[in-house]
Amino acid sequence: MRTALAAVLLLCLSLAGRPALAAPPATSPASLSAATATAPSSAPVPVPQPSAQAMRYYRTGNVLWLIATLWSLAVPALLLRYLTGVWTDDKAKKPATSTIQSAARPVPGGVQIIFLDLPLAWYAGFVREHAYGLSEQTAAKWWSDELKGLALGCVFTALILWFPYLLLRKSPRRWWLYTGLASVPLLVLLLFVTPLWIEPLFNHFGPMKDKALEADILSLAGRAGIAGSRVYEVDKSVDTKTVNAYVTGFGGSKRIVLWDTTLAKLDRPEVLLVMGHEMGHYVLGHVPVLIAVGSLLVLCGLWVVHRTAHGLIARFAGRFGFRELADVASVPLMSLLFSLVALLLTPAILGVTRHTEHEADRFGLEITSDNHHCATAFVKLQQENLDNPRPGWLYKLWRSSHPPLGERIDFCNDYRPWERGEPLEYGDLIRPPAPRS
Repeated sequence: MRTALAAVLLLCLSLAGRPALAAPPATSPASLSAATATAPSSAPVPVPQPSAQAMRYYRTGNVLWLIATLWSLAVPALLLRYLTGVWTDDKAKKPATSTIQSAARPVPGGVQIIFLDLPLAWYAGFVREHAYGLSEQTAAKWWSDELKGLALGCVFTALILWFPYLLLRKSPRRWWLYTGLASVPLLVLLLFVTPLWIEPLFNHFGPMKDKALEADILSLAGRAGIAGSRVYEVDKSVDTKTVNAYVTGFGGSKRIVLWDTTLAKLDRPEVLLVMGHEMGHYVLGHVPVLIAVGSLLVLCGLWVVHRTAHGLIARFAGRFGFRELADVASVPLMSLLFSLVALLLTPAILGVTRHTEHEADRFGLEITSDNHHCATAFVKLQQENLDNPRPGWLYKLWRSSHPPLGERIDFCNDYRPWERGEPLEYGDLIRPPAPRS
C-alpha cells in the first residue's frame, strides 16, 4: 500500500511540472477595463480564454488536490499503524477523574494530525501562491497565521473531541446520534463567534474608507431587507492579490466584509453586484441550509464510524494497539473513516453549494438589473484569481463549490426577465430603490 501511494504521488508530480514564475496573463485587467468601458452595456460580455499561466495553475492545482486528499488519508492511517502507542498508555485507558482530564486525552492525536499537515500547507499556501504571483505575503505572516490556527485547533480539539468519547462510554449504541445532534448548536455558535473573535486574529477589520460606496452598499442592503448591516474593509492585501467578499455571522455578529483587493480592482458597479450576490445568501436562507448540510455530514460520518470501526478494531486490534472505540487511541481511526465519508459525499455537498451560489447570482442580478457589470466582475475574478472558466466535469464534481465562472458569465449575459416583462424570481423579496432627492 505504501509503495503504491508513493508511486501515485511521484507520477502526479512528474505530470504536473514546475509552474512558470512570470508567465503573463492572456488579457490584463487594465486592457479588460478599457475594452468593457467602450462596449455597449447591452452587448454580451465574452468569456476570455484562460492564460497559459492560469491553465498551469489549474492543472497543478488538480495534482495538489489529489496529493492533499491522499495525504489526508495517509496521515491518520500512518498514525494508526505506527504511532498510537506513543501518546497513549495504560494510565490513559483508566476512567477520567475530571472534565479537564477527559478533554485533554484526545488532544495529542489531534495535534499530530494537524502538525503533519504543515509541510503541505506551507507549499500550497505560501510557496505555490508566490510562484504564480498571487501573493506578497511574508513568511513571518504566514507562519504567524499558521501557528495561530494550530493553537485554535488544539483548543477546539480539547473542547470538542472529548464529547464523543464521553458518550461512547455512557451510550455506546447511540453516541453517534447524540454527537451529531450536538453539532448543530456548535456550528451555529461557531458561525456567531468567528467574525467577532477568530477572523480578527488574522487580519485587521476596519470601517470602509470610501464612505460614498459604503452608503451605496447599505442602501442595497436596505432594499434586500437586511437591517442593521455593518460594512467592514479587511486588509487582505497583506496575504493575497486575489479578490473576494462575503457576508458572515448572524444576529449581533452579522457583517458585510470586503477585501481591500476587491475594492482596488473592481469598479463601483461591480462591487455592488458582488455585494448583491452576498446579500442573496442571507435573504434566501442559505446560511441555515449550509448548517444543515454540515450537520448531516457530521451525522453520516459518525454513523459510518459507528458501523465500521468495531469490526475493524476486532480484526486489527493487535496492529492498532487498542481494543475498543472508546479508547482515545482511536482518534486516527475516527479521522480516517470520517475523511473517507467526507470524500464520498463531496460531489453531493458541492452540488448543494453550487445551487446556492447560482441562486445568489440570480438575486444579485435582480436587485441591480446590471447584466454588463455582473459579467465584467466575474471576468475580473477569473483573471485576478487565475481561474479556468470552463473546467472539466471531474473538477466540477469534486472541487467546485461555485458554478464555473464561464457559466456564471453566460448567466449574467442571458438572464434579463425585466427586459421581457417577466416576473422576477425574487421580486417579492426586493424593495424598490428609494427615490433620489
